Amino acid sequence: MSDWSLRLAQPADADFMPAIEAAAARRFAEEPGLEALDPDDTWEVPELQRLIRKGHCLVSHVGEQMVGFLACEPFRRELHIWEMDVLPDFQGRGIGSGLVRACLIDAGNSGFSAVTLTTFRDVGWNAPFYARLGFEEVVALDAHPRLAGELANEADDGLPIERRCAMVRFL
Repeated sequence: MSDWSLRLAQPADADFMPAIEAAAARRFAEEPGLEALDPDDTWEVPELQRLIRKGHCLVSHVGEQMVGFLACEPFRRELHIWEMDVLPDFQGRGIGSGLVRACLIDAGNSGFSAVTLTTFRDVGWNAPFYARLGFEEVVALDAHPRLAGELANEADDGLPIERRCAMVRFL
């Protein structure tokens, strides 16, 4: 039996998401070449509330404490994961994979054909984590202009593009 639960996010949950994101992002300071990433550069509450109103964002709790979330957005027949974070003290319990699996179920039940995301290719809790959940790297980005555009935006924001990749999980 699990000691955590998950549910659809509600607008008030957005108030807690930036702190969870910042805490999880502090792990990047341990990654060579990523030490300069600002963990406090998080999603804004109004933007998270906008995503939540679209009906596919999820939160996880241990007891009454929110410990993780997954923020996503529909794009035609795809559901795009913008952010998925779990507080460091609660990582390694299957919460992150539970959030992603629930997202995949929701996407399938909602008629989406795929779930997409962008992430670091070479960070263990990024692309390798998603690959274990059935995601594949998109290598033909010319065939997926939305994801190519997102990677270009990330490069403009200062992320090291050579370490970034787009991933897809077809449903």
